[in-house]
Amino acid sequence: MSRITIVDYGMGNLASVQKALGHLGFESVLTQRAEDIEAAERLILPGVGAFGAAMANLERMGLVEPLRDYCASGRPFLGICLGMQLLMTESNELGQWKGLDIIPGRVRRFFEDTPAPPDIKVPHMGWNTLDIRRRDGIFRSAGEAPSVYFVHSYYVVPEDDSVTAATCTHGETFCASLQRGNIFATQFHPEKSGSVGLSLLAEFARWQT
Repeated sequence: MSRITIVDYGMGNLASVQKALGHLGFESVLTQRAEDIEAAERLILPGVGAFGAAMANLERMGLVEPLRDYCASGRPFLGICLGMQLLMTESNELGQWKGLDIIPGRVRRFFEDTPAPPDIKVPHMGWNTLDIRRRDGIFRSAGEAPSVYFVHSYYVVPEDDSVTAATCTHGETFCASLQRGNIFATQFHPEKSGSVGLSLLAEFARWQT
């Protein structure tokens, strides 16, 4: 069984992710070192917080190129919440920021161009239902319309919509998960999504890309 490496760049929900993996019986390690990313067999990039600060941390720690190289290597990768958004080309969260540019696309705010309906709260926080488009990745064992846990005000808009693995609706329909080759990412938090989230993490831990 391969060990899972979790990137610690000062902004991730690390304890919850590691605890969930341990509950499932999978070994994981936290790292801030480029050489550990380069040697990883499976890699998770979690994240909670602002896009610009996250990219600044990754650049300061010398982790940008190792992350790009890892994602190009074909080994399994999982981005969670902000870790999904960082894969994009750019974000306009509190300014204009360049991302890792691993998946072409941008990060936008809910109701960026129009006022939110009075019954829709931003941030999108709590349980919501997925519409799964692709089941060739870690959604293989997910049931129909599974409910998962979100906390976010921004979401990704990939240039190529075919990488969208699942969508969700919160006033606007948005990309809730993406997959391209060995790269899988979720806007929701699998580590906070009960039995559904645990099943997704277990699928990732066994996923053969």
